[in-house]
Amino acid sequence: MDALAPLIASAINAGTPLMLAALGLLINEKSGVINLGAEGMMLVAAVVGFAITVHTDSITLGFAAGALAGMFMAGFFAWLTVWLGANQIATGLALSLFGSGASAYIGISYVGDTLKSGGYGIPLLKDIPFVGEALFSQHPMVYLSLLLCLGIFWFLHRSRAGLVLRAVGESPSSAHSLGYDVRRIRLAALLFGGACCGMAGAFMSLVYTPMWVEDMVAGRGWIALALTTFATWRPGRVLIGAYLFGGITILTYHMQALGVPIASQLLSMLPYLATILVLVLISRNANWIRLNMPASLGKNFNPNT
Repeated sequence: MDALAPLIASAINAGTPLMLAALGLLINEKSGVINLGAEGMMLVAAVVGFAITVHTDSITLGFAAGALAGMFMAGFFAWLTVWLGANQIATGLALSLFGSGASAYIGISYVGDTLKSGGYGIPLLKDIPFVGEALFSQHPMVYLSLLLCLGIFWFLHRSRAGLVLRAVGESPSSAHSLGYDVRRIRLAALLFGGACCGMAGAFMSLVYTPMWVEDMVAGRGWIALALTTFATWRPGRVLIGAYLFGGITILTYHMQALGVPIASQLLSMLPYLATILVLVLISRNANWIRLNMPASLGKNFNPNT
């Protein structure tokens, strides 16, 4: 039991950036836009957030800078796809590649720098045996991500604005005929998604691994994209999936520490193999995906045609 509490805490910590990014991408896709640039946005946000924190000694400003960096890249993506009609898949891939290169260049002078970490948690509750260490000793962003999940669920299923967003994702032409500005709604969704990916990237460099290392996101942007499909575009399932994949990641580290006679490279592959396996299992039921997937996902809309 003494070893289980820190494992649970570590799994939650590892799953938080996945959940933040996946929730943002879920809102993107609910509006009918698929953005494959999550990996690049997270990397740029990670290095920008880290740089701002190093120079200001404020982790709050670091998170804000990361969110703004993600929004900036998402806005550029929106301009290319929503207004200029560029292919969403190709543009997203280009954004991801650009983010990888740009973050490596920006972060050259920050390699090796570290930040102070620890001392987080909810007063009094974190002192409860087992439960306190497992659940209540996390960074505030962990609890904010849970509130964000609840807020997105309410927004999509209980608010008029959420209904409009889902309508745009299902049939943008019908939403346009009713007087809704489809382009602006998709822009707002993309900016929100960019902010979430930005906070996820900043979490990686400021909390999860409080230092900057080139390519430190290590494919989590792609896992977050897979999570939206795994969750069939439902916030509650995003939460479950994020913590599941976070647990698998921590389990691989724990197995290495225990000296399990398996090559470390193979253990590092487990989270990605799990992602592929889950997608294969879900893809076997095409009707299930079709019922939940936004009908206009990946399709551009031009109000002038």
